[in-house]
Amino acid sequence: MSASLALTHRPWWPWARRAAIWAFFGAIAWLLLKQARTIDWAEVFAALRALPALTLLAAGALAAASFGLYSTYDLLGRHLTKHRLGAGTVIGVTFISYAFNLNFGSLVGGVAFRYRLYSRLGLGNETITRVLGFSMLTNWLGYLVVAGAAFCFWPMALPPDWKIDGGGLRMLGAVLLMVSLAYLALCAFSDGHVWRVRGHALRTPSLPMALLQLAMSCVNWSLIGGVIWVLLQGEVGYPQVLAVLLVAAVAGVVTHVPAGLGVLEAVFVALLAHEVPSTRLLGALLAYRALYYLLPLAVALVAYLVTEARARRLRADAGNNHNKR
Repeated sequence: MSASLALTHRPWWPWARRAAIWAFFGAIAWLLLKQARTIDWAEVFAALRALPALTLLAAGALAAASFGLYSTYDLLGRHLTKHRLGAGTVIGVTFISYAFNLNFGSLVGGVAFRYRLYSRLGLGNETITRVLGFSMLTNWLGYLVVAGAAFCFWPMALPPDWKIDGGGLRMLGAVLLMVSLAYLALCAFSDGHVWRVRGHALRTPSLPMALLQLAMSCVNWSLIGGVIWVLLQGEVGYPQVLAVLLVAAVAGVVTHVPAGLGVLEAVFVALLAHEVPSTRLLGALLAYRALYYLLPLAVALVAYLVTEARARRLRADAGNNHNKR
């Protein structure tokens, strides 16, 4: 009897797994709450208010550049699938999805909103899946390269009581870089090869397309790190801020906490509080959340309503044209 078949004969297994997941989330919530009680929030908000206007403007400009760049990711999928939605429409859908993804999690924003908006604009599920998959691949390919370079060549100064050292980070960085190089080699030597994955046909992109993915995503991750570095006003070196952000990004994905709420802050405090007072760290991170999460979400809400109205108009026009035949 296979392991999967054996589990179907254990009615307690789904309940045990669910209990383990909730216990995991409960432990995270308890740790975050425990940490929050040790923080002088009055000083945190004082640090937030003390940020210079020019610093906020510079960080806002970097955040806008990052959002603008990420919003072009789906244009790569448009090129591959040859669908006929306009470039402006695709950029708008990607922007909306990214803003909701950051604030409500990938299943709500990155996946559900893309499927809803693209399907209402006339794309089929297979095309949407290919566009979505290629954008996700683009995002994480850049992560591999930027994280690999940061860990390998600029390993962060970890707190003294941590068991991992710079050598361990360099090894991890080298592995990440090798994985990204393997993808580039696959694109170079298997250009156009079709892979069948769960009924979906996935075609290996060309090497120039893979290099474009790499360049776009690496610049985007670097811009995001730049937002936090500017808000910290240079108190910590840029490579170290970028490395901590990359660790926090994975922690947020693993925990599935919407917007990584509390996880981002916990990682930064754990890794940088020995260099920067936690109140100033948290003040900068609150500003980062306002600039990179909340402000784009407000814009995305308006854009979503406009896109829905346009989709309804397109369906109405299509219905009228059909009735005239």
